[in-house]
Amino acid sequence: MTNPLSEPPAPPVVAYAQRKPDDRSGKAGGSLDKLREHIGAAARDKRAAALDVWLRELFPSHLPGVSLLAVGGLGRRDCAPYSDLDLVLLHNGTAGIDRIASALWYPIWDARLGLDHSVRTLPEALSVAHDDVKVALGLLDARHVAGDEALSAELIAASGEQWRRTAVRLMPQLKELTQTRWAAHGELAFLLEGDVKEAAGGLRDVTLLRGIGRAGIADTMRPAVRAATLRLLDTRDALHLAVGRRVDRLVAQERAAVAGLLEIEDPDTLLRRVSGDARTVAHAVDDAWRAVDRLRGSRRRPIGAPAAPARRPIARDVVEHDGELVLARTAIGPVADPSLSLRVAAAAATVQLPMARATCEWLAAFCPPLPHPWPASARAALVSLLGAGPGLLPAWETCDRYGLIDAWLPEWARMRSLPQHHPIHRFTLDRHLVQAAYEATRYAREVDRPDLLLIGAFLHDVGKGLPGDHSLVGAPIAADIAARIGLPPADVATIEKMVRLHLLLPDVATRRDLDDPLTISTVAEAVGDPATLDLLHALARADSQATGPAAWSDWKGRLMAELVRRVHTALDTGALPEPPEPDPELLSGALPVVQLDGDHMSVAAADRRGLLAGVAACLAMHRLDVVAANTTTVDGRAIVEFYTQPRYGTPYDPVALTADLRRVASGDVSVTQRVRARAMSARGGTADPKVIWQRAAATDAVVLELRAADSAGLLYRVTAALDEAGAEIRAARISTLGGDVVDAFYLVGAWASAEERERVERAVLAAV
Repeated sequence: MTNPLSEPPAPPVVAYAQRKPDDRSGKAGGSLDKLREHIGAAARDKRAAALDVWLRELFPSHLPGVSLLAVGGLGRRDCAPYSDLDLVLLHNGTAGIDRIASALWYPIWDARLGLDHSVRTLPEALSVAHDDVKVALGLLDARHVAGDEALSAELIAASGEQWRRTAVRLMPQLKELTQTRWAAHGELAFLLEGDVKEAAGGLRDVTLLRGIGRAGIADTMRPAVRAATLRLLDTRDALHLAVGRRVDRLVAQERAAVAGLLEIEDPDTLLRRVSGDARTVAHAVDDAWRAVDRLRGSRRRPIGAPAAPARRPIARDVVEHDGELVLARTAIGPVADPSLSLRVAAAAATVQLPMARATCEWLAAFCPPLPHPWPASARAALVSLLGAGPGLLPAWETCDRYGLIDAWLPEWARMRSLPQHHPIHRFTLDRHLVQAAYEATRYAREVDRPDLLLIGAFLHDVGKGLPGDHSLVGAPIAADIAARIGLPPADVATIEKMVRLHLLLPDVATRRDLDDPLTISTVAEAVGDPATLDLLHALARADSQATGPAAWSDWKGRLMAELVRRVHTALDTGALPEPPEPDPELLSGALPVVQLDGDHMSVAAADRRGLLAGVAACLAMHRLDVVAANTTTVDGRAIVEFYTQPRYGTPYDPVALTADLRRVASGDVSVTQRVRARAMSARGGTADPKVIWQRAAATDAVVLELRAADSAGLLYRVTAALDEAGAEIRAARISTLGGDVVDAFYLVGAWASAEERERVERAVLAAV
């Protein structure tokens, strides 16, 4: 017998990525071609075979009653280049098993391979699998690697038989675990940066499908699912190789390299392929869970109850049968109602029940096209569907699965799975539009026309993916759709305006001075009437919340609410806001004066150059991000007001902040010395910054708008550069969008000279 503590053999080379394949053409020494050799089913089988040989060499020979089994990816022979090893050391009570296990595990760790391991007897393994569904599913993939083959075969057979007997009992536990995972990782089909393993529709769900299929509950691994699984496995292989380590989240910066390795024309096409494959898997999972629910329901049916479930009317032409919605018998005739598919979808969303597969297939095959314009029943059904709340998303996805959406809206094919490239977006375009309609339902009671709000929210980004400003490009497309669904001309005009102006309120609220009368009058003139203003306000909030966490904040919400309030006043009375008066204490108190009121900070000091930049640096030192700033000068006294939010959510120390602000206001530059040094070293970014001059956007100033990558101390650097260039800043608005900023600085004066503007612009760009 080989000594289990003898020198272990060298590990196989199972990971092949030594550097990123930045050259998508494959010309860099043939690197892409060599990496592509390690993608695909054959490469995965080769990796598994190499690992099997190595593990057998590690395993003590001629050791009866002990065996090594692979589970997980190695058990299925589909391990990715940097996958962990999942191993079970099975024994029948062998003495010294801990020493044998250590002799196996330590060489694996020394080889820097991830390892998930367990040491069990056969009864222990079956006992754990009996109550733990994750262990039970894992053993379904068990495969003998080394040692006592008969012992391994006994566990593989017994665990499979036990799963078939206990699977139905374990299904609630499995469903709870699955839903928890979905909630944490989202849906791969709609995410711009999804986890190809853990997200809904990913490879973890394929394991679930295999388990339900092995239990004999449903035929889960149909050819389309198998093909989608192979493509997702190839994508994960390429992702591991592109990054050079184990990673399963396909982030934006890796998509080009992964697409190159898979020989896909561009990153967007890759994302659409992943989305389609994830949808295939997710649809199969939905069907599998329905089969599980039907089986469990039949087992719970009382003795003597009718074998066939009762049919319960839900809506016109729609009934519930065994937990699913099906067509009433009277709905099936020689010529179906063109609005039938929409009415069934609206009913499903309203009662939150799934549409039966046979019903969807019948509607796709026999429901005639909708006339132009739509009948009132179809239009009402669309509004009911969009306003159904939580039931909207699953009902819409079911309709999309069977091609019903394309029949309603031919434009949908262009928008399906379309990537959105701004980092603040979380979802693909199609999901974003449906999510916006869902978010809009919470504001339906705040507007006069909730139907127009829902339709406008659903159509607000239809111009994306086409050349030009998507708001301007999308407005006529949305108007055409609104007319096609049968809205009267006045409502069509409202939808067109909503789409064209859907960014007006958030842009103005975060980038313009709301105390400037010109800001309010410009918005009032563009909006036109209070009803449209309320629709745009509700749409802006729904859009932001559907975009992702980075697009919405309490501060942004307060700014938009204040803007809407002032514009309402202007529309109702014609009155424009008066410039606010500074706090009397700031005007008369002994200098310096510092006031802290939550997120509002005010500093009064003797007027001098560099005050605004110094206060900005001090706030950065206390980990406060500035979202707005105002400055005024009265009789040689400078008053600087800042609105901030904590960078990491931790409240500031008011005593320490007050002390530091007083020192800065008194001219002590040592307070912010470290921040200044760090800010200057953080200059530069991946994209060229841009300056835009808005000369008609303010009453007594021009607006210099800076668009750049965010970085530490950026506000300090820019305000210091403007001060050095002799520009007087009246106000500033700071808007952060993911990793980018759009900062607006109100510079006092006309700035009519192009040479002066160019000089200041050069100074700002140099500071960035």
